[in-house]
Amino acid sequence: MIDIAAIDHVVFRVKDMAAMIRFYRDVLGARVEREVPEFDLVQLRAGTSLIDLVDVEGKIGRAGGGAPGEGGHNVDHVCFRVLPWDGEAIIAHLAAHGIRDTEISTRYGAEGFGPSIYLSDPEGNALELKGPPPQD
Repeated sequence: MIDIAAIDHVVFRVKDMAAMIRFYRDVLGARVEREVPEFDLVQLRAGTSLIDLVDVEGKIGRAGGGAPGEGGHNVDHVCFRVLPWDGEAIIAHLAAHGIRDTEISTRYGAEGFGPSIYLSDPEGNALELKGPPPQD
C-alpha cells in the first residue's frame, strides 16, 4: 500500500520564466531556492513544498510537447510525498496493479535529494512518488 503524506512539488512548464518567477516570488511570497541552468529549471520554496518552473524550450520543457495554449500542457507533473518509504515494496505494489517499467531514481524535492519513482495515471498525467532524503 502507498500512503501519500503531502504534495512534495508541482512542475509548471512556462513560456516567460522571469514573469513567472516575479509572480510566485513577489505576488505569492515564494522564494527562489535553487536554479539548475542545465535543465532550465527554477525551484521556489512554498512552505514545505516546492514550485518548479521549467522553460518550455528547455530540456525538461520540450519533453512535455508544445507550449501551453498551443496543444501543449503547462503542468509537467505532480509529486506526492510518500511515508513510510519502501521503494521496492512500492514498485511491487505498482506492478500488482499493472504498472510496470518503474524504477527508483534520486531526485531533488522539497526536503532535498531522495528516492523517487515516476508513473502515469490512467488519463496520462505524469506523477512522481517521492521518498525522504537519506538519514545521516
